[in-house]
Amino acid sequence: MNRVPSTAMVGVLFDKDGTLIDFDLTWGPAVRAMINTLAGGDAARVQAQADALHFSVEDSRFLATSPLVAGSTADYGRLWAEALGRSDFEALKREIDSLSAVESLKALTPIGEPAAVFGALRAMGLRLGVATNDSEQSARRQIEALGVGVHIEFVAGYDSGHGGKPGPGMALAFARFLGAEPSQIVMVGDSQHDLDCARAAGAIAVAVLSGPAERDALEPHADFVVEHIGDLPKLLAGMMDG
Repeated sequence: MNRVPSTAMVGVLFDKDGTLIDFDLTWGPAVRAMINTLAGGDAARVQAQADALHFSVEDSRFLATSPLVAGSTADYGRLWAEALGRSDFEALKREIDSLSAVESLKALTPIGEPAAVFGALRAMGLRLGVATNDSEQSARRQIEALGVGVHIEFVAGYDSGHGGKPGPGMALAFARFLGAEPSQIVMVGDSQHDLDCARAAGAIAVAVLSGPAERDALEPHADFVVEHIGDLPKLLAGMMDG
């Protein structure tokens, strides 16, 4: 569609998993560790969790159908609870979020050079944020571990009070935070959830192909498609000049 901002571009809101960090290399080992911890040494409970989450424990890989690929603990947490035979969903959700905030740092793998990309965008006068269906706590820890915290002014997780993607709440909250119109922000992500969030809010939707989804799945929902975040400074500079 190649829609451009109707007024001056103000900010860029990034998805995290699959956009800034490699989803499989980061979350594969993390989820394997979480499953084993929650199973408490019970092999049957390990397998029950893996089946519910469409996850291969042996390979530390997610099937394309895994609810963890684009969802939040609020979405897949009940499946996880059922697999464990637990009814204390809220307590388990807190356990999952706490474990993920720790385990995801152990294998944290960036895509490209986020610090360099963010520095270039900031030099263009753009303000930056992160919106993820991960928890806010986990997102903030990963942002700091990547060394990009100095560039990020706004962080929203599924539990930050704005709702989760694909709803528009995170993008609208970022626009309010900046004192901008939604049409003045760009949202960047690797899933249809990200692009639908942008479109629902009235923001510019930019797809990156660094996650599990293929171009054919994302292109109909995006205003622009790039290979990875390293392509953004050139794209956004062209949009600002145009």
